[in-house]
Amino acid sequence: MHEQEPSWAASQASPDGGEGAENVQPATTAPDQASEKLLGLPEMLERAELQAQELRDAWLRARAECDNVRKRAQADIANAHKYALESFAAALVPVRDSLEAALTADKATGGALRQGVELTLKQLDSAFDKFAIKEVNPVGEKFDPHKHQAMTTVESDKAPNTVVHVLQKGYLLNDRVLRPALVTVSKTPGK
Repeated sequence: MHEQEPSWAASQASPDGGEGAENVQPATTAPDQASEKLLGLPEMLERAELQAQELRDAWLRARAECDNVRKRAQADIANAHKYALESFAAALVPVRDSLEAALTADKATGGALRQGVELTLKQLDSAFDKFAIKEVNPVGEKFDPHKHQAMTTVESDKAPNTVVHVLQKGYLLNDRVLRPALVTVSKTPGK
C-alpha cells in the first residue's frame, strides 16, 4: 500500500523538481509584491499631491468669487443709499423751476402770481402722491402721540384728547412719520 504524504509536504519544493513542484510558489513572491507596493507609493503620493493642488486651486477660486460677490453687494448697497432719492429729486426739479419762474416774473400781477403758485403746489402734490407722502391734518381726530405732537391744551366742549387746531401739518411716508403734526388738544373744562 501506498502511504499518502501529509498535506504540508506537498507544499514543500523538492530540489529536483519532483512531486509537488507544481504547487510551489517561488520564494521571491512576497518581496516582489512588497516592492510593487513600494513602487506604487510614489505614484500614489504624486496623485494625492496633484489632487490636493487641484482642490486648493478650486478653493482659492471659490474664495475669490465669494470676495467678488461681497464687494459687488457692498457697491450695490452704497449706490442704493447714494441714489435712493434720485426719482424723488427728479420729481421736485419742475417744482423748483416753477418757483424760480414766478420769482423772475417782473410784471406779474397778484392774480397771475397766485395762479402760478397754485400750479406749483399741484406739481408738488403730484410728486408727493407719486412717492406715497401723505399729509397729516388731524382736526377733530383723537390725539395720537405717534403721529401728533401736542403743543398746548385748551378747554373745549369736545371730548378730551381731541385735536382742536393744527398749528403745522405733519407728513407720513408709507405710513412712517416724516414729521408729526403740531396740534392743540382739548381738555375737560375746569381742569
